Amino acid sequence: MLLTDRAELLRAFAAVHLEEETRREALVKDWGAFRRFLRLAAVKSGQIVNYSAIAQQVGVTVPTVNNYYQLLEDIFVGVPVPAWSGRRRKNLVSAGRFMLFDLGVRHAAAGVCPSLETVQANPGPIFEQWVGLELWRRLQYLGTGSLHYLHTYAGAEVEYIVEREGELTPVEVKWTENPTVVDAHHMLTFLDEHRKKARQGFIVCRCSRPMQLHNHVTAIPWHCL
Repeated sequence: MLLTDRAELLRAFAAVHLEEETRREALVKDWGAFRRFLRLAAVKSGQIVNYSAIAQQVGVTVPTVNNYYQLLEDIFVGVPVPAWSGRRRKNLVSAGRFMLFDLGVRHAAAGVCPSLETVQANPGPIFEQWVGLELWRRLQYLGTGSLHYLHTYAGAEVEYIVEREGELTPVEVKWTENPTVVDAHHMLTFLDEHRKKARQGFIVCRCSRPMQLHNHVTAIPWHCL
């Protein structure tokens, strides 16, 4: 299949299948508003959800935006990533993140051509979403565990925190071939604050082989995830 054919297939899926699936599963009164929401949700996929801002841009109420996001989750089109709340500090961002289930569909729904050029234009956020979706799929396969993220108002961030069987595993995502311990700064703080449950963290990046950056931090290539 040619790359142009794949792009057209993804656009058709986003434009037709998602709408038809939604029509079968729920009563959406304003399809124009829902289409605007879907495009905006795709553009902002992977980011912290600002329900008020999205409601204003789409032209609906905040409860309606909440319902739209819940609908995407119910029909297995979207993946919510709730904020981590098990930290002693009180300056945590509490709003959740949301990702569409497939990056190609995300690009098509956002009106962006699914192509290598699209990825190369801003690879970091796309790479971060890919890692998050892979982690989520593995947790679904295992049938246990949950995925979170951590972000403080001061700017400290750990992209993903895997909580499974009483243990916490922080995961950072870096678009680099040469990770250093500096990239694990926020992760090391998290590990120190949760010593009893969090013993090891990982940086997923583009290094050629696994690298031990710290006693408790290992950098791994994305294909070893």
